[in-house]
Amino acid sequence: MHVLLGVGGSDLSYQALDETIERAREAGDEVTVAVFDGHETDAGGDEVQERVRERLDETGFEAEIRLLSGDPGSRLVDVAESEGFDRIVLGSGERSTLGKIQLGSIAEFVLLNAQTPVTLIR
Repeated sequence: MHVLLGVGGSDLSYQALDETIERAREAGDEVTVAVFDGHETDAGGDEVQERVRERLDETGFEAEIRLLSGDPGSRLVDVAESEGFDRIVLGSGERSTLGKIQLGSIAEFVLLNAQTPVTLIR
């Protein structure tokens, strides 16, 4: 399976990175990490990219890293569909005080617009 993982610098996106690495090792999946400027964090794309590269080096996992420009949600959908990815993975979905899942704007856009299956890590 060819997986496109979106990482924007939030704690949940780094958690999704860790879980995706673990699953990809078990399943033999190929992973491409799409790094973008996080709207929910102050981290820039270069900072996020460096942290992703460090984590990949720590775990000894090989994955392509791409820096996406433009609107992250639409770029993730475009890349996944134009390059034939089998799945998009994102970290999103914190719970509100009432226990309801709240999606970030990027995750919501991807879920509503992608033809590719989407997995949310929370």
